[in-house]
Amino acid sequence: MLFCPYCANNLTIGDGDDTPDKCWICPTCPYKWIITQQISMRTHLSRKQVDDVLGGDEAWANVDQTDIDCPKCDDSRRAYFRQLQIRSADEPMTTFYKCVGCSWQWREN
Repeated sequence: MLFCPYCANNLTIGDGDDTPDKCWICPTCPYKWIITQQISMRTHLSRKQVDDVLGGDEAWANVDQTDIDCPKCDDSRRAYFRQLQIRSADEPMTTFYKCVGCSWQWREN
């Protein structure tokens, strides 16, 4: 995506009035730039880590506790919980749990 250096609008591709060549044209001002070579740029984005998406350790600060059995340790009957909207808005929220005893994390099925 290229922008006009004078008015900062998006440039579109079109035919020049005085030349048969293709050129970048500003739709709001008379700026034109003749295309002489192919321009291509590619940016590879890195994937976010799961902790970045779900908030990491700070997300568990100041959350409520509830009575629920831990599926891993069977020792503790208490767990922290929080709810996130991870699907579309018309779907119910997903409840995430973290065991008070062993810090095992799971979500409600």
